[in-house]
Amino acid sequence: MNSLGSLLVPIDASPRSQLRLQLAQTLLRQCADGGAPGPVDVLYATTPSYLEQPFALAETAVSALAALQALDTQRRNQARRRFDEVNAGAQPPMRWHDLDDENVVDGTTRRALLADLVLFGQHDPDPHVSAGVPDDFVESVLIASGRPGLVLPYVGTFDTVGREPLIAWKPTRESARALSAAIPLLRGARRIHLVTEAGSARGTGHDDAVASYLGAHGIRAPLEHHVAIDGSSPGEALLSLAADVAADLLVMGCYGHSRARELVLGGASRTLLRSMTLPVLMAH
Repeated sequence: MNSLGSLLVPIDASPRSQLRLQLAQTLLRQCADGGAPGPVDVLYATTPSYLEQPFALAETAVSALAALQALDTQRRNQARRRFDEVNAGAQPPMRWHDLDDENVVDGTTRRALLADLVLFGQHDPDPHVSAGVPDDFVESVLIASGRPGLVLPYVGTFDTVGREPLIAWKPTRESARALSAAIPLLRGARRIHLVTEAGSARGTGHDDAVASYLGAHGIRAPLEHHVAIDGSSPGEALLSLAADVAADLLVMGCYGHSRARELVLGGASRTLLRSMTLPVLMAH
């Protein structure tokens, strides 16, 4: 992917959705590759309250349903106001979409299939903030769609994304997809940090091969190789290294699979999605 042609932004009623919308505009301008910015499709992706709280309907069905529908309308209106505020100066204008009656994960996955990148927000553990968004929303869409996602932490602001990136490389399909998806974001890098899995020490060719791949895409930033990540706690080690080098983006594969309707994530993927402190670009 040489440029960022289309971007999908799932949003909800939380204030953090506005930050994602603003970043979406910044990323498209940054990654337009000399052409006009591509479209931003904004999807209001939440589960209706009556499906989250089915027991509330059992006692006083009519009044409870009316109250839950009013709450859903209020949340959607909040999200729409934030969208309209950011969209007022957007070029090209962003496009609003609703899920209608689709399941939140299935509907988002279907739209993600035709997006170059999906801009997610990390799940906020506060249930009032994350109302209507499943705990495993991000990883479910990443794994089901196979499309890359840029995940923003639920705290903090991010003035730059990709100026000082950290690439967590291992010779796998997931890692290769993440690196390929990150190319548009890496073109403005001042320096690129590379770390490999334990056992892939400098001299095995990983750093040279990654440098060659980046160079083939016109990326000439200096590449700094770091000591391989210990396999015992890779997620924590990656976050520690990212802090040490002041990284503003982590690029890595998302490892996991579905088993009997249960989503099983790899250790590093699980840790990063739970404890991220910087934007993370992941691909399955």
